[in-house]
Amino acid sequence: MKPYATKIGAYLKPPVGIRAALKIGQKLNEGKTKQIFELVDQPGLVLVQSKDQITAGNAVRKDQMEGKAAIANKTTSCVFKLLQESGIKTAFVKQHSDTAFIAAHCEMIPIEWVCRRVATGSFLKRNPGVKEGYRFSPLKMEMFFKDDANNDPQWSEEQLLEAKFCLAGLTIGQCEVDIMNRSTVAIFEILEKAWATQNCTLVDMKIEFGVNVKTQEIVLADVIDNDSWRLWPAGDRSQQKDKQVYRDLKEVTPEAMQVVKRNFEWVSERVKLLLESQASGRVVVLMGSTSDMAHCEKIKKACSSYGVPCVLRVTSAHKGPDETLRIKAEYEGDGVPTVFVAVAGRSNGLGPVMSGNTAYPVINCPPLTPDWGAQDVWSSLRMPSGLGCSTILSPDAAAQFAAQIFGLTDHLVWCKLRASMLNTWVSLKLADKKLQACSL
Repeated sequence: MKPYATKIGAYLKPPVGIRAALKIGQKLNEGKTKQIFELVDQPGLVLVQSKDQITAGNAVRKDQMEGKAAIANKTTSCVFKLLQESGIKTAFVKQHSDTAFIAAHCEMIPIEWVCRRVATGSFLKRNPGVKEGYRFSPLKMEMFFKDDANNDPQWSEEQLLEAKFCLAGLTIGQCEVDIMNRSTVAIFEILEKAWATQNCTLVDMKIEFGVNVKTQEIVLADVIDNDSWRLWPAGDRSQQKDKQVYRDLKEVTPEAMQVVKRNFEWVSERVKLLLESQASGRVVVLMGSTSDMAHCEKIKKACSSYGVPCVLRVTSAHKGPDETLRIKAEYEGDGVPTVFVAVAGRSNGLGPVMSGNTAYPVINCPPLTPDWGAQDVWSSLRMPSGLGCSTILSPDAAAQFAAQIFGLTDHLVWCKLRASMLNTWVSLKLADKKLQACSL
């Protein structure tokens, strides 16, 4: 998108589709499918207004599709909500109306990051000999410089580094390129996992990043709608629901455009389902004494960060084995998938007794003390034959392990785990960059 610097005025009538009047300043950008407006009374935020226009081939083909703005905005808003709830940093703030959303003001990095799971489209033209349907594991990453006049040429990492882009005061160097590369993979995998719940293959997608003008952070920006990806229900290209249907039209007729619109509507309806959990589960923490409460609260807090409900109970397998087994039966009886976490100091009978009497997973997480911890831990590590409980000493790690179990069937939990991996990697990358800067 190219900047448009003409001052419009602070109290214009909002574009069609915006419910509440906003104090709109200048139009910051206008692209083929959207406009970006400054929000005068909300510094650091912008309004992203979608258009009804649909284009292909860098706007060589373009048409009006009534209702597309609302469809695209609905799709983008749901996708960004999913990514944000997972833990991905984005520019998205909130949906404002049927056709517009509010976002953090970013200076856009002029690169399209393309991530591919299945070989198709332009990749086949640029790589003769590769058959359509070839599956990339790991994912195939490509970069394209946003330059309509030259048909968005493919760039190498070296070209991006040599461009030395400086946006919102941040110079795009190796650290920033690595973060965008790693983030693109994580974003694709999260959306791929989500679409798989609808028996739909995410074939490939393109995304863009921007630099937040207030924080100088690199965040996922622009939009992700049905122009951004290829979606094949049941992995079948003949059922494709994305913009490729429009690109492939030999003739644009009203009937053909209705087919395209129905496909876009199908995606906008299905994308809402990506925000819904496909499974349920819980962690039940059993503590031998309320003196272990602080330890157990850490487990509960960590479970909450992954969206996993957590219940705390007090019971002793040594002093009240009948009550321990009664509590076990209570949670086995309602059919909710459960992971038990046994928190018992000194001699841990709680975890082994639970493991020997339930088919559900049991995790030992003993609250070890400095004086006898080295001896006490053996009661959690040395199990009789036939018992399969694991032992994890960190409360946070025990919760993470439980979440990984639930993530096998609940894509929302898996997405949070995947984003957490990314954020840990990014924090290390930035810490290293900061350390190097101090050492120079």
